[in-house]
Amino acid sequence: MTTSPPAADSGPGPSAPLPAAMRWLRQSHGGLAALAILTGVGAGYGAVLFRWMIEGVTRVLTGHADYSAAGRAANPYMPWLGPYFVLLAPVVAGLLYGPLVQRFAREARGHGVPEVMYAVARRGGRIASSVAVVKSVASALCIGGGGSVGREGPIVQIGSALGSSLGSWVRAGEAHARLLVACGAAGGISATFNAPLAGVFFAMELILGDFAVRSFGMVVLSSVTASVIGRSVLGDEPFLALPPLAVDHVFAYGLFLLLGAVAGAVGVLFTKVLYWVEDGCDALWRGPEWLRPAVGGVLLGAILLALPQMYGVGYPVLQKGVEGGYAIGFLLVLLVGKVLACSLTIGIGGSGGVFAPSLFIGGMLGSAYGLAWHHASAAVTGPPAVYAVVAMAAVFAGSARAPITAVVIVYELTGEYGIILPLMAAVAVATFVSRLLSRDTVYTAKLRRRGIVLDAQAPSRPVSAIMEPVPAGLPPDTPLEAAVPALIAAGQAILPVADPTDAYRGVVDALAVASALDSGVGAREPVGKAAFFPPTLGADDPLGRALALFSGEDARVLPVLDAEGVRRSAG
Repeated sequence: MTTSPPAADSGPGPSAPLPAAMRWLRQSHGGLAALAILTGVGAGYGAVLFRWMIEGVTRVLTGHADYSAAGRAANPYMPWLGPYFVLLAPVVAGLLYGPLVQRFAREARGHGVPEVMYAVARRGGRIASSVAVVKSVASALCIGGGGSVGREGPIVQIGSALGSSLGSWVRAGEAHARLLVACGAAGGISATFNAPLAGVFFAMELILGDFAVRSFGMVVLSSVTASVIGRSVLGDEPFLALPPLAVDHVFAYGLFLLLGAVAGAVGVLFTKVLYWVEDGCDALWRGPEWLRPAVGGVLLGAILLALPQMYGVGYPVLQKGVEGGYAIGFLLVLLVGKVLACSLTIGIGGSGGVFAPSLFIGGMLGSAYGLAWHHASAAVTGPPAVYAVVAMAAVFAGSARAPITAVVIVYELTGEYGIILPLMAAVAVATFVSRLLSRDTVYTAKLRRRGIVLDAQAPSRPVSAIMEPVPAGLPPDTPLEAAVPALIAAGQAILPVADPTDAYRGVVDALAVASALDSGVGAREPVGKAAFFPPTLGADDPLGRALALFSGEDARVLPVLDAEGVRRSAG
């Protein structure tokens, strides 16, 4: 029988039973649903608080709710500095969040999503509880201080940390802990962007990497809960307010396919530049890490002085660009400016996401592309805003290689169903081009640089190549009171139950024995009454099937049986 590492929910034995409510939360589908809803509540209110924190810091440091829309206006609190106060805002913010991150949670540095992906894939969904607090404060200071990054990365990490902490509190097993992390990510995206469907697909496609039915249902519960909270507090307005958009000429579909190819390449280029700048900052910096954001903030402030539209997330600028409010040349300047400003913000040790910058870059690219074709042949190309919206999704697909999320999230953020066909076509082409040009995404590249490869394929070897030796099984008539001493003596977390012919009759662990005794089963009753039946494998099954079962089920052990149902492995 092939085993995974002992799960956190093997817990205390019969001498220290958990309260009934805690056991229900840990072990039942209803309990998992309750945990998913609680995670959605935490992520929803966390997203609301995080947005308020960003707005508060922005007002303190600039005197405006969103300085990206203010031009080169002076800070009303420091009018004598004129527009030059933006040279100081990133420095002041860096002096505050640099020591905070360095001292309390270094994983809060950067854009956050790769750390969550790593926690799910390699750490059983365990994220330090301090990350939620440190990430929220550091990212609010960074974005409010001019950092040209998004808020989705931080809220994904914040929501995921809340979900992980809830799982740790109830001592959930690894499968449930990973699922609660995904629930937190979905809730954060849902509440931040008023996009519950996008939250679900972001979590399933990027965080979990699968679409198992049970996982999908729990993530939906969390996302809907968080969205209800976000809408009740922040309102139910669409992300972009646009007139109805449609594609009226078949010739335009060829233009969208070409746009998808260009956007895919731009998404890959954005990823490359992001890490080139980070490498450059690493090579040049020789001081203490806590001071790096403040010193680098001088360079960031210079960019903001030259191009104040780069201050913070920049949603008002994106709205104006999509509406066609800028000339083609300035749209390209904004595109390049966002690539450089976002890369520098991350490179100097800032804290923020790369999803919103990819939307911004796509919006500027698509608007410029659409305007150019509109000037050439307005009768067949349609409005430039269509190309802007499509390119938003395509650039994100090119950088993150998450086509389902790209289509769903841009549709939900704009509410434009009339462009769903060109949107899907462009995203498909962008994803294809991205795969041709790069093996990594904007998220996995950060992990690969640390020597971590999440998408490595399972070897094609059979299960028999790694299954452990068969331990002695417990006869089904073994008294329950003798089962725990037998587990201890065998040095195993789980033992098989087998009859005298060695036929498989399930498995048993200390928790199952304790639960049986708690429910009133007598101590001398046979252990077979406490046995449970995880999925089974054959010795010739590929390892990929074993990995899929471990990922899709709350399984800590997979029995390996022969064709007659006799144990081949039970370790």
